[in-house]
Amino acid sequence: MKRIILTGGGTAGHVTPNIALLPRLRELQYDIHYIGSYNGMEKQLVEQQGIPYHGISSGKLRRYFSLQNFTDPFRVLKGFSEANRLIKQLKPDVIFSKGGFVSVPVVIAGKKNHVPVIIHESDMTPGLANKICMRTAKKICCNFPETVKLLPADKAVLTGTPIRRELLNGSRDAGFAFTGLSDDKPILLMMGGSTGSRAVNAGLRSALPQLLKEFHVIHLCGKGNLDSTLAQPGYIQYEYISDELKDLFAISDIVLSRAGANAICELLALHKPNILIPLSKEASRGDQILNANSFKKQGFSYVLEEEKLNADTLMAAVHEVYNNRDSYKKAMATSNQSNGVDIVIKLIKELS
Repeated sequence: MKRIILTGGGTAGHVTPNIALLPRLRELQYDIHYIGSYNGMEKQLVEQQGIPYHGISSGKLRRYFSLQNFTDPFRVLKGFSEANRLIKQLKPDVIFSKGGFVSVPVVIAGKKNHVPVIIHESDMTPGLANKICMRTAKKICCNFPETVKLLPADKAVLTGTPIRRELLNGSRDAGFAFTGLSDDKPILLMMGGSTGSRAVNAGLRSALPQLLKEFHVIHLCGKGNLDSTLAQPGYIQYEYISDELKDLFAISDIVLSRAGANAICELLALHKPNILIPLSKEASRGDQILNANSFKKQGFSYVLEEEKLNADTLMAAVHEVYNNRDSYKKAMATSNQSNGVDIVIKLIKELS
């Protein structure tokens, strides 16, 4: 039986693609282990999957001044020592890393022990952790054609993001039963992430009087962002949805979303016509803007800048996407990056 170590952590985006690989890895009878931080969010997510979890020390490598810059390098060194010991003990055939700073010592220790390493970069431009790991990796997976040009030619593979199998198996009947909505109008699903997005929430709600004349609206508004004063027929609010998300996707005709790499790759895999409102450069390093513009260029998405978001611009975007939904679906259906599971699994099999 071959053994694989998965690693990655810090955000859900560094964990869920690893989880998406588990069903196929189990079918192929891999012995699966996970290395993450001692108390990061990845620990609970992975342990729920019933695979062995190994914690190591983790420190963040920052591009800006912080007093923690003086202590975190020692945590990274400790993490390398712990990862090195685990790899010597587990003797894996291959390592797959989804990124995040906890993955850096694991990847470097893998190289030291002559274990082939595959890393995955979600965003258009590589983050710092993956930049550090690139020299060590045998293969570098990515989501965007533009990213391939930024990577070593002999290592770069356009894969898309591994998508959880259950998301592709939603039920329309279950979705209508859960929401209480009917199919007499098309449905707009707005996703703002687990913490929501104040700007997008406000923009959507400002357009509700116009939207509800033509659409039912499902609003995933984030923790603490419910507004009971807006309760009305055809408008359903949830703070956060997990298990039922697949069914909400199944009944949705168009989706309004931020432009995080994993979220938009899920929309691509589901062939959901969408409007992307990326985080502004003031609120991020600009990766969502690059992600969104790539999807726009490929015909997958309509992009609406946050600074231009209001009721009128949102309604114009909704009409454009809904009226041309078939062309968006056709473009997504012809993409070879819609679900990375098969390509990533193929690489794992080749290197292990």
